[in-house]
Amino acid sequence: MIGGLFVYNHKGEVLISRVYRDDIGRNAVDAFRVNVIHARQQVRSPVTNIARTCLLYTSRTDVMQSYFGKISEENIKNNFVLIYELLDEILDFGYPQNCDTGVLKTFITQQGVKSATKEEQAQITSQVTGQIGWRREGIKYRRNELFLDVLEYVNLLMSPQGQVLSAHVAGKVVMKSYLSGMPECKFGINDKIVMEAKGMKGGGGLGGGGDDPTGARSGKPVVVIDDCQFHQCVKLSKFETEHSISFIPPDEVRVPTPLNTAGVQLICLKGKAKYKASENAIVWKIKRMAGMKETQLSAEIDLLETDTKKKWTRPPISMNFEVPFAPSGFKVRYLKVFESKLNYSDHDVIKWVRYIGRSGLYETRC
Repeated sequence: MIGGLFVYNHKGEVLISRVYRDDIGRNAVDAFRVNVIHARQQVRSPVTNIARTCLLYTSRTDVMQSYFGKISEENIKNNFVLIYELLDEILDFGYPQNCDTGVLKTFITQQGVKSATKEEQAQITSQVTGQIGWRREGIKYRRNELFLDVLEYVNLLMSPQGQVLSAHVAGKVVMKSYLSGMPECKFGINDKIVMEAKGMKGGGGLGGGGDDPTGARSGKPVVVIDDCQFHQCVKLSKFETEHSISFIPPDEVRVPTPLNTAGVQLICLKGKAKYKASENAIVWKIKRMAGMKETQLSAEIDLLETDTKKKWTRPPISMNFEVPFAPSGFKVRYLKVFESKLNYSDHDVIKWVRYIGRSGLYETRC
């Protein structure tokens, strides 16, 4: 939260001021201003507490530079109306809202007073008219490809008696694209809302090719999504109406040991196990393991005699793993690309979908 924002020149004169809270003392601000100007480049910390007020000094002005170029006292005076408009969009009652210049230019389209080249002017015009701040016009690739990764993290906490105390899966879908032009990407997933709402049969694999736009099939497993967040490029209106995501793109087990461990004898049936004194733990590495199989590790620990009576807290056993599938059952039903201006279709795009399941906080209490 920001109480007030002030822009000074090198002489200490106020050029821009905006006060969002009434608890900001002008005396403290003036004292801070004098200290910064007097110290020049010898300012040790950009954060200072004066008269119970926390003051932050910074010289970053990326948003202003994108509107009127070089930051100078003359440019600030010539564009003070524009600067106040930007501050109203960026800050709401002292809370930062949006600092993305591409998005800001869709709301504040006026040009600042500056001397810009023709290329810079063309780029700004393209961003304003296209209303897309995360992608520019004129992108071209020799081969159009899409890489879609479904990353999931399994979180588990188990009691010493083997009872599951908490378990949930959190994940994200990320895409790396090499697509020419300004394409629109669209994919559907097998969440419960889609399956219950549509209830259709047939169609829809990876890359489309069916009559069912959701790719829903009766009897297919579904997943229940409790909450989800989207990148700013996702069109939320289409997700609410069609429930499709449409956008323009931008092995280890660790067993803790007591601090007074002198030595460890290990019997490992699969993989490799080693005691690491520097980490106070037995690290058991398994490169590959088939599904529905079990393996065992036996350890005998020799302890040193100590005078301390402090009881060992017995930290939980943790596990790190990575498997080539989505543990929640999450599936991408279809993935399509639409580009109306350039001469390539959805079938010309090479698509790759990868599912990766990883351990999050995966622990068993001792």
